[in-house]
Amino acid sequence: MNRDTLLELLQTLSNAHGTSGDEIEVRRALRPYLEGHVDSLRVDAMGNLIAHKKGTGTQALRVLITAHTDEVGMMVVDHTGDGGLKVETSGSIDARLLPGLEVRVGKEALPGIIGLKAIHRIDDENVTAIDQLTVDIGARDRDEARELAPIGTRMTFATTAHPLGRLFAGKSFDDRAGCTALVALLQGAPLPFDLFGVFTVQEEVGLRGARVAGYTVAPDVAFVLEGTIADDLPKEEEGSPTSQVGKGPVITVMDRSYIADPRVVRYLVQVAEAAGIPYQFKQPGIGGTDAGTIHLTREGVPSITVAIPCRYIHGPISLLDPQDLEHTIALLRAALEQLTPEVIRRS
Repeated sequence: MNRDTLLELLQTLSNAHGTSGDEIEVRRALRPYLEGHVDSLRVDAMGNLIAHKKGTGTQALRVLITAHTDEVGMMVVDHTGDGGLKVETSGSIDARLLPGLEVRVGKEALPGIIGLKAIHRIDDENVTAIDQLTVDIGARDRDEARELAPIGTRMTFATTAHPLGRLFAGKSFDDRAGCTALVALLQGAPLPFDLFGVFTVQEEVGLRGARVAGYTVAPDVAFVLEGTIADDLPKEEEGSPTSQVGKGPVITVMDRSYIADPRVVRYLVQVAEAAGIPYQFKQPGIGGTDAGTIHLTREGVPSITVAIPCRYIHGPISLLDPQDLEHTIALLRAALEQLTPEVIRRS
């Protein structure tokens, strides 16, 4: 997949709306890119999209790769008398980012504005909290607001993906960037083993889809593709930030949800160095990914997360370097092509 095609796919997936538990639009966007490239494609009871690509049979392995389809967003929880929407966040969002933003509400993608008091009426004691905000969709009163956006209606940021200098900008790169990489891998030639690519749901609210996917596939080893924090702007001091845009795929050795299998960490580093692919390590202890639940499945699964560094994730717009996306795909492809049972064999 060349860069133009890769970014076209990323743009399509980024522009799709799919908060946790309502990922159907993302699944529908993914299907055309998978059909004809995999041997089976199905949706399980949770909403995970499971692609099975048969291998050549030369290696006795079952390999799972996941990327989550859900994005952070909001849900309507109440209505005000003047037609406003009260909301709660779905996934972790800093409420300081929200006032004044435009959102898309519900299946019809109704435009809405997150209400903000005029600057003339704000004093130093005002602290932005989600329960202080109201989404304005132009409804006349409570009844009209209830009709247009009942309790439970989801909303996402109204961001359209686009190039930004050498970088690419858009919403939900956590984890539509990972989904893009997984599609590229599934479109590749068959591997020596059966590959299961699962586009999981509800990662942002507790790694829920991955728990089911890991149990269903029962893999020998699992790779999780993510979009991760890049805290490289502004640079306040020299040293290692969480990760840096333009420095290659990010290998997570530990976060709040899991500790990476050291055998797989060593293997990925060896593959990257042999192929001349840049890589970096995520600052340990931050965040959580689908690996956190997959590695606990059944009798345990050697697991690792490899991520594309993205600035400003969990906000209305993120930035990534297309080269990092390409390098992530290249690293996973090289690692999969050379993967054998010996890599994960216990001594």
